[in-house]
Formats: sequence, C-alpha cells, structure tokens
Amino acid sequence: MNIKSISFFIGAFCIASFSFDQAGAQTIRFAQVPQPTAARQSKITVQSEPLQQSADTLRLELKEVVAMAKDQSIASKQAATLKETRYWEWMTYKSNYQPQLSLKGILPGYSKSSISVQQPDGTIDFRSVHNNNSSLDLSFSQRISQTGGTVYGSTSLQRFDDFDRNNTLYNGAPYSVGLIQPLFQFNSLKWDRRIEPLKYNESQQAYIETMEQISINASAYFFDLLLAQVDLQIAETNLNNTTAIQKIADTKFEMGKVSKNEILQLQLEALKAEKAVGIAKRDMEVATYNLKAYTGLQNTDKIKLSLPKSTVEMKVVTEKALTEAFQNRSDAIAFGRKLEEAKRDVAKAKGDNGINATLNANLGFAKSGRSIGSVYQNPKDQQLLELAIEIPILDWGRQKSRRKTALANQQFTQYAVAQDKQNFTQKIITEVNLFEMMKGQLLLNARAEQIASEKYQIAKERYVLGNLSITDLSIAFQENDQAKRDYINSLRDFWGAYYQLRYLSLFDFEKNEKIKL
Repeated sequence: MNIKSISFFIGAFCIASFSFDQAGAQTIRFAQVPQPTAARQSKITVQSEPLQQSADTLRLELKEVVAMAKDQSIASKQAATLKETRYWEWMTYKSNYQPQLSLKGILPGYSKSSISVQQPDGTIDFRSVHNNNSSLDLSFSQRISQTGGTVYGSTSLQRFDDFDRNNTLYNGAPYSVGLIQPLFQFNSLKWDRRIEPLKYNESQQAYIETMEQISINASAYFFDLLLAQVDLQIAETNLNNTTAIQKIADTKFEMGKVSKNEILQLQLEALKAEKAVGIAKRDMEVATYNLKAYTGLQNTDKIKLSLPKSTVEMKVVTEKALTEAFQNRSDAIAFGRKLEEAKRDVAKAKGDNGINATLNANLGFAKSGRSIGSVYQNPKDQQLLELAIEIPILDWGRQKSRRKTALANQQFTQYAVAQDKQNFTQKIITEVNLFEMMKGQLLLNARAEQIASEKYQIAKERYVLGNLSITDLSIAFQENDQAKRDYINSLRDFWGAYYQLRYLSLFDFEKNEKIKL
C-alpha cells in the first residue's frame, strides 16, 4: 500500500471539532473534516446559531433553564407559599395594635328546671324555675403598646323573663369606659414592635435568597446534563475514530506493518469506546430526567443545551459585595433580630419577677326597668376601681436564677452573633476571590482544550503514517477527552461562583442593582 492509499483512509477519519456560538448559544458538535491537515490548523471557531425548538427537541441556554426553575419549579412555589404565610403572620401582628370591636350575647338564655333554695330557718326547699335570661354586649377595646394596658368602652342590655310569674325586667349599662393596666410586668407589645418588623423584613429577603438558591440548583442540573451530553458526543466520536483507525491498522497488519499486539490493543479500545457510549447514554437519561423534574418541564422528549458564555461583563469589588450583603441578606437582618430577642428575654425575666399587680378602673352608667326605654332614661352612675396584687415572699432564689440565666444567654448571643458576622464576612470575601479565580481558570482550560485537540489530531496522523506507537496515541486520546471535560467543568465552576455571589450579596453586579422580586 502506497502513501496515496493511506491518505485515502486518513480522509475517511471522523475528526472531532468544537464550534462555539459567540452570542452565548454555543452547541458542541462533531463534524466530518475531509483532510487531516485541516484539523492541524483548526482553532476554536465562533459561529452564530440561534436557538430553536423542533418537534421533539428543545434547545435551551443556561439563563433560560434558571428562569424556568424560578417560574415553575416546585421549590419556587414552596418559596412563594412560605412568603405568603409570612405576610399573613405580619398582618396578624399589625392587627394587635388596631382597635377591636366585638359583640357578645346569649340569645336565648332559656331555662326550665328545679333548683334548691335555702330557707330562712336553714332548711332547703326546691322551687320550680322557668325563665329566659338573654343579654347583648357591644364592646370596643384598644391596646396601649407603651404601657401594655387596655382601654375599653362598652354598652350592654339584659332581659329577664319570669314565665311562672309573667314578669319581664330589663337591665343595662348604656355606656361605660374602663382601663386594665398591668403594673411591674413584662410588656410584650413594646418588644413586638421592635422585633416583628425585623422578622418580616428577614422573611422577605429570605424569599429572594431562596429564589437565588434555585438558580444555583438549576445551574448544577444544567451542567450535569451538559456534561452528560458532551460525554456522549465524545464517546460516539471516539467510537467512530477508533473504528476507522482499526480498519487502517487491519490493512497495515496484512502488510506486516503492525504487530498483533497493536491490533488487540485497538480492539480493546473499541470495546471500551462502545462501553463508554452505553454509560454516557445512561447518564444523559438520568441528567435529563433530573433537569426536567426540577424545572417543571413537561411533554419534552429531548433537550439540547447550549454552552453558556465564558465571560460576564461585570466588576466585583469586595467592599461593594460586603456592603450589599449586610444591607440585603436575611442573615444580616437576623443578627439584629437575635440581639433584640436576647434583650427581650432579659426584660421578660426582670418583668416576671413574681410581683403581679393589675389596676382595673371603670366608669359608666346603668339602670334597670320594666321596658327597654326606661333603661336609658336617667341612668345611674357606676364606678369600679380595684388594684389586685400578688407578691412572693419566699421563692428560694428562683427569680434571681431566671434573671441570671437570661443575662448569660444574652451574653452568649452577643458572642455568637459576633462570630456569625466574622464568618459571614469571610464567606463573602472568599466568594469574590473565588469568582475572580474561576475566570482565570476558565481561560486556561479553554486554551488547554484547544491544544489537546490539536495534539490528538496530529497523533492520529502520525500513527497512520507509522511513526507513533499505539500507546502514545492512546495517551493523546485520553488527554483530549479530559481537556474537553475540564473545560465544561471550569464553565460549571465559573457560573456556580457567579450565582453563588448573587446569592450571598443579593446584588446583580451585571446590572449594578439590588436583586428584587
């Protein structure tokens, strides 16, 4: 066999090449190249390829997958439901400071029975009772957050019907006002005003964080499937290349140019390549299912992913990231909330000191009569003033222990929050540095992938021409595959760091604005 016939076999090789979309819609493809010399001169090319959806294949970019996950995934719906729950809890809290109007009554209060009645001489006589005792009470109340007390006003009317004696009586309080004021006790309303707004703001920011966490998870599923698709394309191309090389080697073996050992080695490589295709198909099916399940995709037979961009036009400054994180993150809000809760617990321990005193004052008018109108004619005034007191005499140091425990817990919370702030700050700094590092690693891996691809093409040609061993060809073969996977993994790391930075700061450095939903 002469050089021309060998060149004919070389021209039949299936040579792998990557093409990348400049607009970010890159797809990995393998093309037939007519001459090996073209592979020696090949570079990473840029070609525009718009996304399109065929009957059974959906082409997606990374940001489209992230958007779908945020919009229709189960995780996003759970986050929205939790946000709504926190909203109604907030409205419940606000209602505690609003006036309350209520109507209470007993309609009817009918009774027919026999009761025991003590006689003047001490004996018991049983009397028949047949009556109706109905009542209505309309009351208005307002809690005072500064003191913890309650002011109220009410109007009431009562009707009593004695059916045995055919007698009807009315009794009512046309209006009355009063005050119930706890003394020397813990005021929960005052502390709720300081803590509940922090909890609500924390829940709002936690919702945004959850959506950014969904972006991180969706990105991970995206690259799982992208890597699986790349592995399948590599495996199929390697199988084709190995088959082509094996045919040439068989011809050279018949000519006595190669040994039986090389033939067996190529047969083993072919079996490995075929096995790799099967494994890659399995992995792609699993990755496709995981992506569909997380993003909520339905009725889509196939998904084809595009390589995301390898650069993002944004500048990340550590000081800016820290400032935004401490303004936006729910963790930063939680730092203040935990300190306020610790102060509240100390105040509660001091307020619940066993001394319970309550002042109850009421001023109003009341009257009874045989008709409703008579109740409201010249009613008589009524007053109530009482002070209830309970003072512990001996508690064996129980109240002191509670105060000391609350103070110790407050001190522990202060230390814990200080440590959390340090960890939070360090995490932001580390993530900013990691993002910058990933950008550099991505460029290196892109260059390494290009070099490995060119090296592999040259190694194949040299083997066909007979001046390269099968071992060296196998090494170039493996290096080429690994370089392609390393590049995809570096893309994963870069975009993972990008979404992680958004999650930690809740700031969009591309648009230079806070993330709001």
